[in-house]
Amino acid sequence: MTGAGARGAGEGAAVNAGVLPGTLALTFDDGPDPVWTSRLLAKLSDWGARATFFVDVRRARAHRDLIEAMGLAGHEVAFHCVEHRRHSERSEAELAAEAEVGVEALESLGVRPTAWRAPWGIVTAATRRIAAEHGLDLWGWNVDSHDWRGDSRGEMLSALRAAGGLPEGAVVLMHDGIGPGARRSGCAQTVELAAALLDISRADGLRTATVSECRHGSNR
Repeated sequence: MTGAGARGAGEGAAVNAGVLPGTLALTFDDGPDPVWTSRLLAKLSDWGARATFFVDVRRARAHRDLIEAMGLAGHEVAFHCVEHRRHSERSEAELAAEAEVGVEALESLGVRPTAWRAPWGIVTAATRRIAAEHGLDLWGWNVDSHDWRGDSRGEMLSALRAAGGLPEGAVVLMHDGIGPGARRSGCAQTVELAAALLDISRADGLRTATVSECRHGSNR
């Protein structure tokens, strides 16, 4: 399932997608969730695969056991948000406070994040300045599962194929938590989609990697 059908991150799209050919970066936003993240971790363990979890700090605080489990399994824990709001609707002072609170909260959980994905992938000039101050790489995606819509695994796979499949250095956007605007009550189909993508990656000779591995060669 290869091709050049990249899905962009939309307005102010963050960079760094598709930087390492031969890899598949599975990324998950809006978790951790005690049900769905746990199931994903088990599925990834079955495959010996690594992924990146862009976490909602409020949920991370509530489920620190899952944050610890991610790290122990070799996954990357990255920063998503404290408040799930568009950066284009926030002042620079608000974004600076968001990053400071988020980074400090994750550090208190034993994580020093080096990657940041803004809600909806929307970044501003202020986002970029603040990310640089905190040593955070901004990440978008080049394959969007649109799993938030509540489609089945089969429907999502068909849509990905219609868009050209997995491009070189695919960074796939999925969600292990229910965020604003989601039209589903759970993430079971995301777990199934992740398993299907792992099967495809093995058939295509791709290796899974975290986003920092794609950019820097290791989880920094």
